[in-house]
Amino acid sequence: MTPPDPRLLGPLIAQLRLARGWSQQRLAAELCAASGAPTVTRHEISRWERQARLPGDRWLHRLALVLDAPAGLLVEAAGRSRHRGPVGAGGSRSRSALLALAQRWAADPHAPLLVAPAAVDRDADAGGPGRSEPGGPPAPGELAELRRLDDVSGGADLAPAGAYRLRRAARALAGAGPAERRRLLPVLAETAQFAGWLHADAGDPAAGLDAYRLGLRAAAAAGDPALAGHVLGSASHLLAGAADPEGALLLARTAYAGARRAAGPGLRALLLHRVALAAALGGRTRAARQALDAARRAGGAVEPAAEPPWLYWLDDAELAAMTGRTLVALGRPRPALPLLRAARRAGRPRRAAVYGGWLARGLLQLGEVEQACAVAGAALLDAVRAGSARAATPLAELERRLAAHRGEPAVRRYAALLADARGFLPRGPVTAPVRSSSGRRAGPPGGSGATRRPGGGARPTPTG
Repeated sequence: MTPPDPRLLGPLIAQLRLARGWSQQRLAAELCAASGAPTVTRHEISRWERQARLPGDRWLHRLALVLDAPAGLLVEAAGRSRHRGPVGAGGSRSRSALLALAQRWAADPHAPLLVAPAAVDRDADAGGPGRSEPGGPPAPGELAELRRLDDVSGGADLAPAGAYRLRRAARALAGAGPAERRRLLPVLAETAQFAGWLHADAGDPAAGLDAYRLGLRAAAAAGDPALAGHVLGSASHLLAGAADPEGALLLARTAYAGARRAAGPGLRALLLHRVALAAALGGRTRAARQALDAARRAGGAVEPAAEPPWLYWLDDAELAAMTGRTLVALGRPRPALPLLRAARRAGRPRRAAVYGGWLARGLLQLGEVEQACAVAGAALLDAVRAGSARAATPLAELERRLAAHRGEPAVRRYAALLADARGFLPRGPVTAPVRSSSGRRAGPPGGSGATRRPGGGARPTPTG
C-alpha cells in the first residue's frame, strides 16, 4: 500500500489549490463564478480531492481555468483516477479499522480494546513476516537506542528493526501472566507507536496504520490516555502526509479530546499542532488558527524532562517549526520563514529535509522561485541522506507547484536533480516514473527491490 499518488486527480486538485493558498470554500466560489452556476460547494471539492467522486470534463476544464493549470494535466490525472479508483491510505482497510477503533476509544477510554493474545500476535505480524522472535520483549534501552538512531537516519533503514521489536513485544505479552502483562502493555504501546512512525517514514502507510492500531489498543489496555493520544496523534500526522486531511483531523481531535486531561503541556501542544496542520491542509482556516493559538497557550516553555520519555525530542524549537509549517499550509508564508529556517539543524538530515520542503513551499508562495528551488534542492539531498520517503515525497510534489515557472533555469535544475535523485530514494510514489517538468522521464533503474546510495552501496527496500 502506498500513499495517494500525486499524479491522480484528487491529490493534484488539492496541491494546485493549496499552491494558491485557497481553501476548499474559495475554490468552490471561484468555480461558481467562472461557470455562472452556484452549484459547486466546499463539500463537492472535498469529494473530488478524496476521489469519492470525479468531476466531468466540463468541470475539469473550469478547474484548469481557475487554478491556472494545463487542462491536459487534469484530464490525464482524471483518466488515471478512473482507471485505478480510490487509492492510498484514504481508502484503505487499515485506515478504516483505525478510525473505527479511535471512535470506540473516544466513546469509552476504559473499553477493553485489547482482545485475545492471538489477535495481538496477528496484528504484530501485519508489519512483517510472522516468525518466532527470540529474547523476550525489547529492553527499554533498546527502544531508546533505536529512537536516537531515528534522529539521524530514516525509515528505509530502521523500519525492519522497528517491526522486529514490535513482534518481540507482542509475543512476550501473549505469553505473559496477569502481573507481567500489566508491565508489558506500555512497552507494547510504545514499541507499536515507534514502529508505526518508522513504517510511515519508509513510505508504507498501511503497515504504519496497523502498528498504530495495535499501539492504541495496548495504551488503552494499560490505562494510559496520554500515550494513546500520542499514538493517535502520530497516526493523524501520517494521514496528513498522505493527502487525507479529513481523516487526519478526525484522529487529531480524538487524540486531543481523549488525552488532554492526562497530558503534560508539551503533549497537549503537540496534539493541538496535529489538529492545526490537518485543519489547514483541509482548508479549515479558522479551526487551524484556533488550534495554533491554543497550542501556543498550552506549550509555554516546554521542559522535555517533565514530559514522558517517548517525547524527549519535543522542545520549543520543534513547536516553533510546527507553527511555521502550519502557517505555510494556511498561505501565510512571511511569518513562517524565520521559524522554518531555524529548524534546519546540522546533523539532522530528515528534520532538515522535512522543514526545508515547507520552507521551499513558503518561498514559492512569495514568488521567490530561485530561492525555493535552491532550498528544495538542499532538502532533497538531505532526504536522500536520511532515507526518508516521508521527507522526499513533498519535495517531488513541489515540482508540480513549479510547473508555471518551468521555463526558468532554477526550475529546470531542480527537475534534473529530482530525476537523478529518484534512484537513491526509498521506493514509493516519489520514485515512480513520471514525466518531469523538464520533459525527462525518470525513475529507479530496472525496478529492482533495492535503491542505490550515493557511493554505490545498496539500500534494501523495507519489507517490514
